[in-house]
Amino acid sequence: MTTAAAGPTEVEVAIIGAGMAGTTLATLLGNAGRKVALIDPHRVHHDEFRAEKIGADQMQLFEKLGLDKMVMPLVTPFTDIDVFRLGQFFAREKKWEYAFSYGRLINGLRDALPQVPITVGKVAEVSTGPDRQRLVLADGAVIDARLLVVATGHSESVRRTIGVERIELSKAHSLSMGFDLAIAPRDCAFGAITCYGKRASDRVAYLTVFPIGDKMRANMFVYRTVAEQWTRDFRADPQKMLRELMPEIAAQCGNFEVASPVEVRQVNLTTTQGHRRDGVVFIGDAFSTTCPTPGVGIGRVMIDVDQLHSVHIPRWLETPGMAADKIGAFYDDPVKVASDKAGMRVSFYAKQITTETGLEWRVRRLRNNTARQLMIIGRKMRHLGPRREPGMA
Repeated sequence: MTTAAAGPTEVEVAIIGAGMAGTTLATLLGNAGRKVALIDPHRVHHDEFRAEKIGADQMQLFEKLGLDKMVMPLVTPFTDIDVFRLGQFFAREKKWEYAFSYGRLINGLRDALPQVPITVGKVAEVSTGPDRQRLVLADGAVIDARLLVVATGHSESVRRTIGVERIELSKAHSLSMGFDLAIAPRDCAFGAITCYGKRASDRVAYLTVFPIGDKMRANMFVYRTVAEQWTRDFRADPQKMLRELMPEIAAQCGNFEVASPVEVRQVNLTTTQGHRRDGVVFIGDAFSTTCPTPGVGIGRVMIDVDQLHSVHIPRWLETPGMAADKIGAFYDDPVKVASDKAGMRVSFYAKQITTETGLEWRVRRLRNNTARQLMIIGRKMRHLGPRREPGMA
């Protein structure tokens, strides 16, 4: 990875934020021979509790973009996931998933950047227009670009500098919790586990346990807030609460002995207002955020990156100017629009089906749980096979 006190004076594309969206976009544009400045306050991404697992469909997006060879050495692949519902074993899913430490993944992607220097600095001023975009960093360095891409995720300083507003659609929508289990992967009875909550009153979506390297990592998704007593109690004694919530898997998970502090991340569902303007485009979490519970976040980010690098930026750079009506093609892109709508829809549905107490949602849960219980009974009957009467050959 190349670093510099200040990026090139003039570039085609300046990207603010070297997280997942910004770094992968810079990689793809660099591979295409574009002159890019990638700006981030930190050379090395700090430890951060965010996404820690993706599925096969997200990995296919990395493969489509030619990034899989960069990503695969940074993840722990696994299959055979034991699923528990209604307090019982429900199914063994044979599907590939990939676990990772978010900070290590981002730093690995940064290390592999192709001839794109990371400009380490904080953006102090932004001037946008229909032709050129001007960034002034805190150390006085100036970057001039045809297009500015904002990929800063949850940072608000650049958004405020540009004058774009974040709109909250669901404040404190969900809470993600992450921690290490004391049991080693070789000693755990399961290669990986997903255990769903049993009661709407618990407000628990599910617990997922999976290997990252030589440790077993747990992520739990709940519909609560950081300030609740339940959350404080869980952080103080996660083992006790997990044994009470999910006794069906406790013994096989080392009795839920926890080997690290419980990290928590409150999630708000948000979108952006006032983003259709000259010279600048917002992508990934800088444009909108979804709930991590359905597991669609990284896929949504990579669809933004794919459409921007493969469709829109090449077209924009072919002709003069970078006016708002030109950039609007990205926000109106049917692939992006469908991805954003689907991500928001499943974010709301996952919470409603887990926690809502109205008649409609009680009926839906009853219908779903009845079908699942019948599947469990059917599986047990198939396992037992036909009964033989005494004396039969």
